[in-house]
Amino acid sequence: MTFRDASTADIAVIEAILGRPLGGRCAVVVRRIDGRPVVIENEPHLRDGTPMPTLYWLIDPELNEAVSRLESDGGVHRFETLVDAESLASTHEAYNRRRVAATVQHEGPQPSGGVGGTRMGLKCLHAHLANALAGNDDPVGALVADTIGIPALRIESVRD
Repeated sequence: MTFRDASTADIAVIEAILGRPLGGRCAVVVRRIDGRPVVIENEPHLRDGTPMPTLYWLIDPELNEAVSRLESDGGVHRFETLVDAESLASTHEAYNRRRVAATVQHEGPQPSGGVGGTRMGLKCLHAHLANALAGNDDPVGALVADTIGIPALRIESVRD
């Protein structure tokens, strides 16, 4: 399978949202119906070889803001108590397997951990929502999506 990079136009939009150049390759995996990028899939290493633990990254400004409000209102702790620990551990393991499968640079430091780079528990609701929106089983991401409401989106294949 071949990774399809984000288009030049998508990269310009992503960099404008981030306010800086991207440090590595990515592909848009979820878009709003109007085409705006919502979630990107990052290659597991930046161009300089630095490990990138976040495979799926929520870049939609509106959704980021909604999730940030949840987090600032104690959402990480609250959602962690709502999800079965074994289900959360399975989510982290599956995320790590997907990242390992996507790794093309096998020498030097490797990214590790599960969603958001954590090995257990809950660290970042943004990363869990991105994982769920990308079509992966993520009970935390599903709870976040239900709580904030999600606009109509489309999932894109990034592999040929």
